[in-house]
Amino acid sequence: MAKLIVIVEKLKDWNSYYPVEQLMTPQDYLVNWDEKLYESKGGKERIKIINLCRNYKYLSKGYYCSLLAEARGHSVIPSIKAISDLSRSFLYSLETEDLDLAIQKAFKNQSPSEGVSITVYFGRTDKEQLQEVARQIFDLFPAPILHVDFEWDKKWEIHSIRTGSLNALSNKDEDKFASSLDDYSGKIWRKPKAKKKYRYDLAILHNPDDPMPPSDKKALNNFIKAGKENDVLVELIEKKDFSRIAEFDALFIRETTAINNHTYRFAKKAESEGLVVIDDSMSILRCTNKIYMHNLLHSNNINSPKTMVIGNSPEQLKQAVEEIGLPMIIKIPDGSFSKGVFKIKSPEELIQVTEDLFKKSALLLAQEYFYTDFDWRIGVLNDRPIFACKYFMTKGHWQIYDHSKKMNKGISCGDAETFPISKVPKHVVNTALKISHLVGNSLYGVDLKERDGKAYVIEINDNPNIDSDVEDAISGMDLYNNIIHEFVRRIEEKK
Repeated sequence: MAKLIVIVEKLKDWNSYYPVEQLMTPQDYLVNWDEKLYESKGGKERIKIINLCRNYKYLSKGYYCSLLAEARGHSVIPSIKAISDLSRSFLYSLETEDLDLAIQKAFKNQSPSEGVSITVYFGRTDKEQLQEVARQIFDLFPAPILHVDFEWDKKWEIHSIRTGSLNALSNKDEDKFASSLDDYSGKIWRKPKAKKKYRYDLAILHNPDDPMPPSDKKALNNFIKAGKENDVLVELIEKKDFSRIAEFDALFIRETTAINNHTYRFAKKAESEGLVVIDDSMSILRCTNKIYMHNLLHSNNINSPKTMVIGNSPEQLKQAVEEIGLPMIIKIPDGSFSKGVFKIKSPEELIQVTEDLFKKSALLLAQEYFYTDFDWRIGVLNDRPIFACKYFMTKGHWQIYDHSKKMNKGISCGDAETFPISKVPKHVVNTALKISHLVGNSLYGVDLKERDGKAYVIEINDNPNIDSDVEDAISGMDLYNNIIHEFVRRIEEKK
């Protein structure tokens, strides 16, 4: 669990607030700091700094507190990057689609003639209609207090963002600040008896509205239960909790990953804060791109269906038909759950399907049609197999997931059968371990097919399903405990 230190310009700046475990002045932190005081029996404690100096101008005390915090390996808000970015006004127009959409939505009923100003405390504002905007601004420029001005110029835009000072707050503003800080980090405000102290804090990123989540509700609850048994506090977080990442010791992503969405940003942010992360950003980067995986398999002589990478040219489409034959499978590089996978039966259909796909990706994969009644899924964690399943094709369909029709408000999918690792053919397990080792040492789900006594890798998933009564059908709670144990091992290894 991280140790929290609050830095204030003068100790009287904190007089209105609940006492904290460690309150410091810049002099204490910059000059009188003694690293040995913060060493625990297992090594140095992870330290979180909230820098509440009165200003963060270049070479000021506030600036140096954040600079030295980063040099000492401490997690600090605001970071030097945030301080630097806030000093350059052109960054206010930073084009992020989510932020711009949120601003226009929040101001849809606002008169263009009026400017609007808000104060943001740790990502929160008392203007409810601007809360989502405030959160996203805090994600871009994480600082304890931000004053934000909006103006109309053909559309609503951010005019200025500047940091605020604790000593300048009114009594009413102090209450807002305290409440927001309470949400941001309960470690300051909650008395020791409010909750049990755990060795470590693990955040599980999930999306409660995802129709096809990697772990169902029962499985998530099993992770929480396993955490308690191993003295780890497991908390479910969502996309909106991006700014809270530094509160935790580890992050477990239980949401479908992609390079171009928030899951990858969560992984990168958590790694920069020194957390143990599964799925780590490199695994996401490698596993979510099938073109990378094709080259990895090919260069290491690992069996896989015959595959070609094709570009948008008639010659390459013709070559794919000649070398792979029909029917063939066309895949987008970053599909998941059988999405973006098409069975092609004729040259005309190939042209029709790829015409739209090439608008989204410069390259596609053409693969031989390699039908089997089921795929093996071998779960691998840190180079060890932890579960094994057969995923059967949907009845009347050639894939495990059938997106052409929906059943019971979800996607139609085939049955699954779980096996002890000892009952899985050795060449299947060995092939799964070989390819996963080449990708990394994280948690993977390797999909393989069998033919003529050989195992063929179909793909490797960085975010494999762990659902109740499926992947855990053989090992039960041991599966969840094994994963929590690995988090603990990695956290302690980092020390």
